[in-house]
Amino acid sequence: MGTHAAHGTHIVWDWNGTLFHDIDAVIEATNASFAEIGLAPITLARYRELYCVPVPRFYERLMGRLPTDEEWETMDETFHRHYWLRAETAGLTEGARQLLADRQDAGLTQSLCSLAPHDRLLPIVRIHGIEQHFIRVDGRVGPSDTGKAAHMVRHLAGLDGAVVPDCVVVIGDAVDDAVAAAHVGARAVLYTGGSHSRASLETAGVPVVDSLAEAVEAAEDLYGRGT
Repeated sequence: MGTHAAHGTHIVWDWNGTLFHDIDAVIEATNASFAEIGLAPITLARYRELYCVPVPRFYERLMGRLPTDEEWETMDETFHRHYWLRAETAGLTEGARQLLADRQDAGLTQSLCSLAPHDRLLPIVRIHGIEQHFIRVDGRVGPSDTGKAAHMVRHLAGLDGAVVPDCVVVIGDAVDDAVAAAHVGARAVLYTGGSHSRASLETAGVPVVDSLAEAVEAAEDLYGRGT
């Protein structure tokens, strides 16, 4: 695979809150973990207003200070213990399966880059039966208190020349997805169905949409639709 002219826009999908509609599981897990660590419960609207990556900054917005290393370790462990129990009942975002299949059938490439732990990401992608639609799937390796930029560098390097950054569009639900895209010279489209409010997403200065179908259309329009 070589040029954009031959292969169209390459989409790098985010997982949590984008392809995977897990925001309800996230809120439930957040409030269950907050109850354990002594924080007041949070509404979905408030969560979307405050949430950001790296995640310790989210806790800073809630608490008025950054958590200590020890506090962060406890917060992170507690949230994920509750989250992974609830993630088993979450499903793909509306239209995601068909969009992925249609792009693959059209000969267009796509991959998946997530801050979910790699050893957790692969099994859940397989469970939902969509692994075959991606030319590469990468979850997070290393600490959970970082953003996606370094992981995006690693992800594109792993594509080994299959795509070039100037025809890549990242589709995600967080401002951090746009930051990661810019870091590697790619473009971004942000989706409102996940972790951020529309107002938060619009601060990134990239297209903001309300469905994955709109996200794909916007992504293709950023570079033209190719052939």
